[in-house]
Formats: sequence, C-alpha cells, structure tokens
Amino acid sequence: MHTTSTLLTLLGGLGIFLLGMKHFSEGLQAVGGEWLRRIMGWATANRLAGVGAGAASTLITQSSSIITAMLVGFVSSGMLTLQQAISVILGANIGTTGTVWIVALAPSPGMLGLVGLALGGLLYFFIRREPLHDLGLAILGLGLVLLGLYFMSKGVVPLRGSEAAREAFASLAPDGLIGVAAVALGAAAVSAAINSAATIAIAMTLASHGLIAYETAIAALFGANIGTTASAWLAAAGGTAAARRTALAHTLANAAGSLAFLPLVLPVLVPMGKWLFPGWNAATEAPCGTMLCGIMAPIAATDTVFAVLRGAITFPFAAPLARLLSALIPGKGEEKPHLSALNMRAKQSPVIACEQAMKEVRFMAESGIDLVENVRKVFTGEADEKTEEHIFHREKVLDNVQKEITEFIGKVMAARLPQEVADRARLILRLSDELESVSDEAPAILKAVRRLRADGQRISDVSSAAILSVHDRVADFAAKVTDSFFMRTPPLSAEAAQSISRDLHQFIRSIRQGQLGRVGPDDPTSPTRVLVELDILNAFERIRSYYLNIAEALAGGKKAKA
Repeated sequence: MHTTSTLLTLLGGLGIFLLGMKHFSEGLQAVGGEWLRRIMGWATANRLAGVGAGAASTLITQSSSIITAMLVGFVSSGMLTLQQAISVILGANIGTTGTVWIVALAPSPGMLGLVGLALGGLLYFFIRREPLHDLGLAILGLGLVLLGLYFMSKGVVPLRGSEAAREAFASLAPDGLIGVAAVALGAAAVSAAINSAATIAIAMTLASHGLIAYETAIAALFGANIGTTASAWLAAAGGTAAARRTALAHTLANAAGSLAFLPLVLPVLVPMGKWLFPGWNAATEAPCGTMLCGIMAPIAATDTVFAVLRGAITFPFAAPLARLLSALIPGKGEEKPHLSALNMRAKQSPVIACEQAMKEVRFMAESGIDLVENVRKVFTGEADEKTEEHIFHREKVLDNVQKEITEFIGKVMAARLPQEVADRARLILRLSDELESVSDEAPAILKAVRRLRADGQRISDVSSAAILSVHDRVADFAAKVTDSFFMRTPPLSAEAAQSISRDLHQFIRSIRQGQLGRVGPDDPTSPTRVLVELDILNAFERIRSYYLNIAEALAGGKKAKA
C-alpha cells in the first residue's frame, strides 16, 4: 500500500504539472498574443533578431515544442526561410530554460501553488474582462505547475528511506562518458514521451532529495534537449521536404550541441555549477538560508549556460547547415504545401496558427487577381491553351486550400480562444470562402467562351468591347480591395467600397440591358450568343459582390447583399 501511495503521488504530481504547463502556456499566449505575433515577425529581420524572437516567443508560450512545431509550418508555407528558422530554434532553446528557473526558484511550491490556484481561479472564473480572464488562466496554470512539483516532491520523500530505491538511483550515477551518455539517452526517451520541462523537473526533484547525483541531473538535461525535438517530427510527418528539413534542423542543432558538450559534463560543467553556487548541498534545497543555495539553482544555471553556448557555437553555421539540409532532403518541384498535412499533428499557438492560415489566405488573394487578369486574355485573344489550363488548375488548387483552411481553423477554434483570436479566425474563414468563390467564376467565364467556340461562334467585337469594359472596372475594384488587404494602400472603408460597388453594379446592369438589345431577327444565332454573354456578365457581377464582401469583412462591417 505504501508503494502504491508513493507511486500515485508521484504520477499525480506529474499529471498536475503537465496540466499546469498546458494552462500556463495557453494563458500566456492569450495575454501576449499580439506581442507573440509581432515577435515572430522579428525573425525575418536578421539572424540575430531571429534568435531573440525564438527566445522571447518561447518565454511567452513556455514551450519550445510549440515554437518548433510552428516553424515547420512557417518554412513550409514560405513565411520563413530555413536559415531564419534555425536562428529561431537556437533562441527557443534559450527561452525554454525559463521554465527550469521557475522550478528552481519556487521557495515553497505547495503554498505558492495554492496561492496561484486561489488568485488564478478568482480571475478566471469570476472576471469576464478578457485580459484579466486570460491572466487568470496563466496564474491558474502556474499554480498547478507548482502544486505538481509539490506532490512530486512529497512522492519522492518516502523513497529516501528505502534502501532498494537509493541503491537503484545510485546506480544511475555516471562515472564516465559512457555513463553520462546512458543517462542522457534515457532522459531523451522520457522527454520524447512527455516533455522536456517535465523531464528536467523530475530530475531536479530527485536531485533535491539526494536520490540522484548532481552529475546525473546534468546528464539528464542533455538528453531532455534531444528528446524535445520529437515534437517537430510529429509536426513534419507526412509534410513537405521543407517541413522535414526544419525538423531535422532542430534535431541536429540540439543533438550536435549535446554531443559536443557531453564529454565536458564531468570535468567542466559539474565543477562550474559547484563554483557558481558554493555551499549547496544535494540533500536539501537551501541549506544556507536562500533558495539560490539549493541544488536546483546550479542545475538551472547549467541548463541556461548550456543553451547559450550551444546557440553561440551553432549560430555561425546556420547558413551552411541550411544548405546541407537542402542537399540531404531535396524537394524540387513540390506542389504547394497542405496546411492539414503539416500542422494538425502538433499543438501550437492559436495566435500563430491564425497567422499561418492568413498566409494561405494571402496566397488566395494573389491568385484571385491572377485569375481575373488571365480572364482578360481570353477576351483579347492573348490566352493560349496553357493559360486556359492554368485557370482551371488554379481554381482546383484554391478549392483545396480553402478546404484545408476551414479544417485547420476548425481545429484551432475547438480550443478556448481569446476574443481577438476568435474574431481573427472567423475573418480568415470568411475571406477564404469569398476568395474561393472568386476563383469559381474564372473557369465559369472560360467555359462560357468555350461553349461559343464549340458552336462555331464568337463574341462580337461590340460585345467584346462592352465585356472588357466591365472586366476592367471589376478588376480595378478587385485590385483596390486586394491592395487594402495587403496594406499596400490605406485601408478601404466599408462606405468607400459600397460606393464603388454600387456604381459598378449600375454599370454592369446598363451593359446587360445593351446586350439584350442586340438580340435581333436578322441574326438567328444571336439569342444563344447573347445568353452566353449575359452569363459572362453575371459572373462579373458575382465577382463584384464577392470583393465587396471581402472589403466589408476587412473593414469589420456586415456581409453585403449582392
């Protein structure tokens, strides 16, 4: 019974810790969502800024696994280059040590955990204001993390009195390079199964009670840093070559650094920790009256120093590493990556998930303009067979992208989201739906023209000029809305868009009336021809309405009546 109680306390504490990390991460992301979006934008500035972005974003999300899983999608969708992603990975490895310091510096985990639960619960369950509500979730999560540490620590206490347990843990003490490597390998397996923060927390808890040697805990740090790369491979599974390159970059950066420093664990890193924190004792957390004297502090410090040194050594080789990965995993001629194949397998920040989906919406917006431009070539006679097939192919691509965006955002919205993120997710769904509708009209126009060709007819010069005038005004409206979307021009207000749209609607209506007047008894083919021309005008009328809906969605207005 005693053994069962100890095991349940340990596993229960671990479960509480993992649940706390989840809520802590979600709460921080909700509070710092806008900052997270901006910080990730730094990664495109330069390589050093990328390191800073990785460190800062990991401090916000409290998970390097989330950041690396997102990087897989960013590189695949073209938001970041592989070299930029490597810089962010190096920063993320530094930022993730923040969790270890939380574990190390908590003076009374049980009491602080209860305070966190009380304060966080009050804010989360009784305050409806979004920022305080989200802050409450973060504090609640932190309270659970600390409470989990408390129960893990309580579960370890009985083991100190067990001779068998002490002998078993003593056998883990590394007495050389092979011993260090064996401990690291075991820690890597545990980290891949749960997460690196929990693995390190377990090692620190055992070390603080004297069950494992300081050397063993340091070796476990190295293994945890390798095991955490498993999340990137989960995100990349079934994805593009770019996704696999990013996952391999994470593994190589962490593994190479760990292997390089592994021989230095016993002769350098262990003495360094003892030198930086003199007076600590493995059997107690703070024998000299301060939390910085306990064994947890030197473990945390070693983890931070290791992450910084590993990043400093790898940083100059980011470009050669990117070239090596591109050579190892070639991917020329790949189709456009699929969101669902890249990221459904990995947890990630809803804020960044929405940004990734918005990247795909931008691709749809650019494709919409491309389709409208190619439709003009059909009427001017500039379109060859390749151009026409491009129209049909691009429409199929956008159908698929819109479907995957819907599935992807549906998964994101299944979780609890801050109001701002939920609104952005709904905007993404609406924009993708409208843009997919635009893409449907281009093949419809081309099919109408082909129907005339099949009957041995063509659009008359007069009708062609009228349709081109409609096309150009619709294309101009589409360009204004798209430029506003990409922020290449000042935002287009809902009122301005509605005014342009009304004028365009009246213009198309007048052209329709003119086309109906061209049906005459002297031309027996005119009814068929004019009906096709009216179908084409109707398609342009629908394109006008879709772009009006897009403009109003961007301006925050209600959906327009077509």
